[in-house]
Parts: sequence; structure tokens; C-alpha cells
Amino acid sequence: MKKLYHPIAAFLLLALAITGLGGCRTASPATPTPAAPTSAATAAAGTVAFPLVVTDDGKTQVTIKAEPKRIVSLVPSQTEILFALGLGDRVVGDTTFCDYPPEAKTKEKVGEFAKIDLEKVVSLNPDLVLATSLHAQTVAPALRERGLTVVVLEATNVETTLTQIRTIGQLTGRPKEAEALVKDIQSRLDAVAAKVAKAAKKPRVFWELGPDLYTGGKNSFVDDLIVRAGGENIGTRLEGEWPQFNLEALVAADPEVIVLADHGFGETAETVKARPGWGGISAVKQGRIVEVEDINIVSRPGPRVAEAVEYIAKALHPELFQ
Repeated sequence: MKKLYHPIAAFLLLALAITGLGGCRTASPATPTPAAPTSAATAAAGTVAFPLVVTDDGKTQVTIKAEPKRIVSLVPSQTEILFALGLGDRVVGDTTFCDYPPEAKTKEKVGEFAKIDLEKVVSLNPDLVLATSLHAQTVAPALRERGLTVVVLEATNVETTLTQIRTIGQLTGRPKEAEALVKDIQSRLDAVAAKVAKAAKKPRVFWELGPDLYTGGKNSFVDDLIVRAGGENIGTRLEGEWPQFNLEALVAADPEVIVLADHGFGETAETVKARPGWGGISAVKQGRIVEVEDINIVSRPGPRVAEAVEYIAKALHPELFQ
């Protein structure tokens, strides 16, 4: 059976990565600083000069001596990016949650997203390890102490997802492929934006991470997806990036569409309709409950981000996509 995070765990792990070092946000997040290759001029020409010096998103200066030939990815979304750039043959290790594309499942496993086997990573002799801020406090320093080259990257929304794709293209000597991928994603995002701009209204959306009513709030990856898909995220009415509704507040917000990110763990339109007190919510009365079949598509800031926005936009505005 396909191994998945529980939805709340998936998104909160993403949140930990986004907030940096696993800390909690108490204010609006700062705009993340993308890794900045010093060979920007050569990159513009479609090539990368090695050695390459970058300052990663963990504020660490990293030197990549030569074009990487053996790569370990500690992040499912970054694994997807590597394969999308045609670098699958260079991936020598990834995590148990790296399951897309299917070829990623055949790679040597170095642990789970949040629990990495350091010695296993070392044994694979990588010349580049890709990590995220979830790993910045302990895993990345420990691997660097063992002589490995580790670059910490993070993406907080769709825009920084595109930046991350470009950065990985630089790090791996594939800037042309990265730019082509970004161009394709942006084209699809623009097409969605043009369609939803014609919508008569923006439906109120409740994105359910679990039956305990956690959701995506302000500045969350979820919020960006909903807004780009032409919806209003009611989670932004609460404080925090990953807030929790109570039933009274949810009923008062009266979502017109409910997105069940926890569908893979048993929640369905029928179980929602059967919940006490939910019968008066517009989404329930109108039968607008979306059962997300693949949580990974809408939770990973990677090359399928346009697919995620398209999926949500079609659920919010089916009349525009007939």
C-alpha cells in the first residue's frame, strides 16, 4: 500500500520546514532568501561554472566543487524536481516518502523525511545532499561534519517553489532544463488565472487537514493554492499559519466548498454530512465536498504545483473548465 503522511502531519512537517529550524512563527514570515549562485552571468547564458559558491536558505555558504553526479535528496518535493530535470539517474538515495515518480521508490532509502539515517547517507558517497529547513538544525550540520556537501532549500508558496526549481537547476548544472520547466509551470498557472478571473465570485473554502479541524491559515502553502485557484480561504480568518477551527467558528464562516485533504485516511463527503452540527453549512447543503485522492499533489512544493492549482480551480469553478 502507498505510504503517506497523515494530512495534518504532512502539512505541519511542511510548516516546520518553511518556518526554519522547526520553530513556530509568531508574526508574518519574512520573504525567504533563495540560494544565490555566484555564477549568475553564466547561468543567464544557460551554463553553470563550477566550482559554484552559494548561500543556501539556512544562511550557510556552500561550495559545490564540480557538477554533482551522485545526489541524495532528503525531501520528497526536491526528489520530484530532480527527476523532472532529467536527473533521476544521478539520485543515489532518497527517503521512504519519496514516491513520485515511481522510479523514486527504487532508490536507496536513507530514512523518513523527519528522521534521517546519517551513516546511510554517508555510505552512498554523495557529492550533493539536498535538504530543507527541517534538517537545518541537526541533520545538515552533522552531514557537513562528515565531509558532505549539503544545501538547505525551502519553498513557502508557489512563487518560491519556482525559485527552488531554478536553484536546483543551477546546483546540478541544468539551468536550461530548470528554466524550461518553470516556463511550462508558469504557463499553466497563467491559464488558470485567466480562467478564474472570469468567475462571478470567489467561493469560501475550508481546507480540512483532519477531523480535528486544523487548516491552512495566513501565509501557508494551502492559502496560496486556494487564492490562485480563485477561492477565499476561511482559514485566514484565524490567527497563525496552521490554525484550528472550532465548530461554532466554522459554522459561522459557512464555507461554500470543503476540501478533504484527509480523504485518504477515511474522511468522505458522507462522513462529513453525518457530523452533528454540520447540516447547515452551505458546502454540505450544496454537496460541494472535495475528496482529495492524492494528498501529495497538493502538499508538495515541487514540479506538480501547477497540477495542484488546476485541480483545486476545477473543484471551485467547474463551470469554467468544462
